[in-house]
Amino acid sequence: MICEAWTIVVVPFPFSDSPHVKFRPAVVLSTRGFNRCGLTIMAMVTSARHSKMPGDIPIKPGTAGLSTDCIIRMKLFTLDNRLIRDKLGVLPEETGGQLDRTLHSILHGPE
Repeated sequence: MICEAWTIVVVPFPFSDSPHVKFRPAVVLSTRGFNRCGLTIMAMVTSARHSKMPGDIPIKPGTAGLSTDCIIRMKLFTLDNRLIRDKLGVLPEETGGQLDRTLHSILHGPE
């Protein structure tokens, strides 16, 4: 499945203490053009609000198909497009822009 940047998708995440996987949301970071190569760059989406990391971006319930309060966490990974199970929705422009600025700041330093 080829997705646009800022799309919330459902992908398999492995458990650290088990060979099983659980399907969880993630946000697509790479462009559709890049994703045509068969891989997609993503960031984790979590409901774990008790722990904070630099770059966390809150997402309100009902946004982009997510039913609960979530956080975009800057745990980045690349995944084969064939493993994308579903598309939930697309982040609003304001949140997508914040995501782009956060990534730029993390990778290149503040402007």
